[in-house]
Amino acid sequence: MSDFIIGIGKRIKDIRKENNLTINELANRANVSNGLISRIENGRTIPSLPVLLDLIQSLEIDASYFFEGVEKDSTSKFIYIPKENQQIIEKEIEARGFKYMHIFSKSLSSLGFEAVLLTLEPNSKREKVITDAWEFKYILKGTVKYIIDQEEIILSEGDALYFNGRHPHVPESISDESCLMLVLYLYSEKN
Repeated sequence: MSDFIIGIGKRIKDIRKENNLTINELANRANVSNGLISRIENGRTIPSLPVLLDLIQSLEIDASYFFEGVEKDSTSKFIYIPKENQQIIEKEIEARGFKYMHIFSKSLSSLGFEAVLLTLEPNSKREKVITDAWEFKYILKGTVKYIIDQEEIILSEGDALYFNGRHPHVPESISDESCLMLVLYLYSEKN
C-alpha cells in the first residue's frame, strides 16, 4: 500500500518537474496549499479523488497517462486490506472534528464508477458472476466469505477487498446476521 501512495506522489513530482512548475505554481493552479503538495509528493499523505483530479488537470495531462506511470503489475487476483492496516490520514489541516480513515487506493485508467450498498442476508445464495469492472468491497457490518475463482477469504467489519470482476466471484453468507457492505464498481476503458 505504501508503495502505491509513494507512487502517486512521485508521479506528481516527476510531471511537475518535467513541466518546470514549482510546488507553489502547482498549488495555485489546483487551489490547494503548498504543504499539501509537499506531503503528497513525499508520500506522507494521499489526495482525495477530487484533489487528485484537480492536480492532474493542473498538470495539463490526461488522467490515463498519469495512472500509466503509477500502476504496478501484479499477478494477484485481489488486494486484501485488513482493518488494522488502514491508516488515519491528514487531509485538511484547518478542519476540526474530521477524522479520515484511509481504506483503499488503486490507480484507475478511467474515471467511471458506480457505488452501492449491498446487504447480504443470512442463508443468501447465488452462483458466481463475472462483471466488466474492478470491484472494491468495504464491510460496514457483519462477516462474509468471498470466493474469487477457487480462492476464499473471510471479511469482517472494517475489512476491504479489491479484485478484477472478470474473475468469477460470489459473496457467501456465513453467519446468522446480515452483512452490509459498500461496493464500488470501477470501470476501465482498457479492461
